[in-house]
Amino acid sequence: MALTVPQAVQRFREQWELIDQAARATADHIARAAARKDLTCTVTSRAKEVDSFEKKIDRKGYTDPWTQITDKAGIRVIVQHSGLLDPLLEVITGCLEIIGVEDDRRASDGVDRLRYPRLHIQAVMADGETDPDGKPYECEIQLRTEAVDLWSRMSHKFLYKPGVAPPADVSRSLYRLIALVELYDLEVERGAEAMSRNPQLVRGSHLLGLAEQIYQTFTHHPFSRDLSYEIVDVLADAVDDESAYGERLTEFAETFHGRLEQLYADYGPTSDHSREYGRYLLTSQPESLIIFERLTNARFALRAAWEDSELSETWLNDLADAWGAGL
Repeated sequence: MALTVPQAVQRFREQWELIDQAARATADHIARAAARKDLTCTVTSRAKEVDSFEKKIDRKGYTDPWTQITDKAGIRVIVQHSGLLDPLLEVITGCLEIIGVEDDRRASDGVDRLRYPRLHIQAVMADGETDPDGKPYECEIQLRTEAVDLWSRMSHKFLYKPGVAPPADVSRSLYRLIALVELYDLEVERGAEAMSRNPQLVRGSHLLGLAEQIYQTFTHHPFSRDLSYEIVDVLADAVDDESAYGERLTEFAETFHGRLEQLYADYGPTSDHSREYGRYLLTSQPESLIIFERLTNARFALRAAWEDSELSETWLNDLADAWGAGL
């Protein structure tokens, strides 16, 4: 039996935390699956706010709102350029149960038309949670490039005001920007391909992208990107095959998931260890994940690379101490 509007809103309010947790778990699942394929991306999640849920019912005139609103949770996957969209789409459709895909990037509605390149995926969330009726929770996944995401967030403020139509010249100006988005994406893709043919130009950056992606499934501590680049340049010397490291790092994170989660809680920047002793600096850095993996699987190579650098010995010794790996 269909829920009334007040019943649907009340159920959503009661289930909100569970839905939000399921969305975060699904985002983490996607991030790890992408890293396993050596694909870097940014994955974020959110459960729809209760007032947005209620307003959508009113706006759409739904008669069975609990069933008809399928985007109770949303996940956004952002990639650097359009050349990464299809590989990430393959990853997502391979690691989740897919309900449907809306992909109009290549829609043939005229070469003289500019349109938002929609790539949305409806999927069952990864953690197996079900609603009170026993139906698995679903989410809407938006897969975008960085440029499209910027355009979408900006244009949404102007084009999607319920009951208010923007001036024609404003709409036209915003859609003209799509041409610049396409050009930007093509040029970034061209630059990325050129750099990939010269590994010296991107030394360590691929490692950092993968580490950051997996690190954020454990913690969202802010970190210093300048320090990260300094450290991964050294860590690259301790990794024997950087191009295939995603699989290794992902397997490590999955194998030691509970231990890593507890370590980042116990030694992170908000922990007593950090506040009282002012140490364990690198636990707030994503490259710490690489260090823990190398401490486990190649500690002598890690030690040799570190000793050849000008990095602080204390930084490495602190992580070794936290991990329980003597150096």
